[in-house]
Amino acid sequence: MLQVNRGAERSDEPGVLMVAVQSGDEDAFRLLTRRLYGPAIGVATKVLGDRTEAEDAVQAALVKLWRQAASFDAGKAKVETWFRRIVVNACIDRKRALRPVQPLELVAERASDDPDPEMLAGQSARSRRIAEAMAHLPARQRTAIALFYGEGATMNEIAEALETTPKAVEGLLARARVELAERLRSLAEEVM
Repeated sequence: MLQVNRGAERSDEPGVLMVAVQSGDEDAFRLLTRRLYGPAIGVATKVLGDRTEAEDAVQAALVKLWRQAASFDAGKAKVETWFRRIVVNACIDRKRALRPVQPLELVAERASDDPDPEMLAGQSARSRRIAEAMAHLPARQRTAIALFYGEGATMNEIAEALETTPKAVEGLLARARVELAERLRSLAEEVM
């Protein structure tokens, strides 16, 4: 069993750290947070489409991890998978609570130092259009797309995160692809 003493040599493996967190070890929680934060921000940013909102969702998920550490069962899932489900749920809750707002137009444009500003502007416009198309998807479809394409998660991992079946995830992805294809048709024509 992991020692709880401060300064003791400890493994940074999430499963080992989680055992210590379940015992109330705050140092282990800090180490576990460092291991889980980067991937969690990546998923949350893709699901929410906004870094600030993603940070808030991950913070809420970390609080939940600390408070519900005792409910973690290593026999059912890896710590990373269990936490990803918490993050996805926090993102879905956050997305439901957000009200859509119109983006602010930039007052002044600043010249870019990049070698090819026209290309960067085109990429930015395409990225914005893709993000806007993603924003129109229902939360579960957007989450499935973000986990599958953005994180490389398997159908089983996505199903676990969304608390559904792999077959249902296939349906979510199929409906999301159809919706995105329709919304991005003009973008595809521009690229061709």
